[in-house]
Amino acid sequence: MNHEVTPPQGSFWKRRIVAPIAAQLSQGITPEKIALTLALGTVLSLFPIMGSTTLLCTLAALLLRLNQPVIQLLNWICYPLQLTLLIPFYRAGEWLGAPHLALSIPQMIDRFKAGVWQFIQDFGLIALGGIGIWFLVAPPVAALLYFGLRPPLRALAARTARARKA
Repeated sequence: MNHEVTPPQGSFWKRRIVAPIAAQLSQGITPEKIALTLALGTVLSLFPIMGSTTLLCTLAALLLRLNQPVIQLLNWICYPLQLTLLIPFYRAGEWLGAPHLALSIPQMIDRFKAGVWQFIQDFGLIALGGIGIWFLVAPPVAALLYFGLRPPLRALAARTARARKA
């Protein structure tokens, strides 16, 4: 007997993104549920407080019965984007009344080493401003992602169903 395993074919995108989603669809998860997982996973992964997104994604997945591995994978994939958006969120938060402070990593590390309370006093209002902007931006982005992802996911579900029947 030949027990040779053939490696998955196709691009990284097909192997790592499309194939797992198609597998979820073949297990009976609806395109709408997958679209919701992807939309919420994306916006929650961009929450402007480092270290909080894993918990946020976990809670959303548990409360809404979303796919935990998919939402956490998305959280991990979005991490570079979260880092990129931290300063813009904080700067935009100044419009909501947060003070303008220089945001340099060495300064933040020094303040944190001086004490957590000092760090919170110095940067807490900036973080709250960033969170406020995130709350303004996240719902429309989630809605755009959800409604934008449903058609291609429905098409993928139809292809997956046809392939199973064949």
